[in-house]
Amino acid sequence: MTLKKRIHDEMKTAMRGGDKVRLMVIRMTMAAIKQREVDGRKDAGGDIELTDSQVLDVVEKMVKQRRESVTQYEAGGRSDLAEKEAAEIDMLKDYLPEQMSEQEIDAMIDAVIVETGASNMQ
Repeated sequence: MTLKKRIHDEMKTAMRGGDKVRLMVIRMTMAAIKQREVDGRKDAGGDIELTDSQVLDVVEKMVKQRRESVTQYEAGGRSDLAEKEAAEIDMLKDYLPEQMSEQEIDAMIDAVIVETGASNMQ
């Protein structure tokens, strides 16, 4: 199942479940995906379907925008709006791959160093 299809299916589930906040976030996500497809049509001259990596780019951009909004709202003393944006970030993170911890990254680096026999940065 593609990521776009998964998001669409979760939109149906949110509609049936009456989860208005989640439904709003998913609809914004679907609108952003659709906009990117329309922009691609103009460039390509025909219908396009976004790949999973392109859909991930759209979701990552939405998360980044909301993080910036949270910072701005907190600086402006609008904690209510900052909390709303933070909640949207949490919902959008459901569509992003799980991030590796620093320990996992360090372990991978150590494994590559051992595997390549590297003794310095060069």
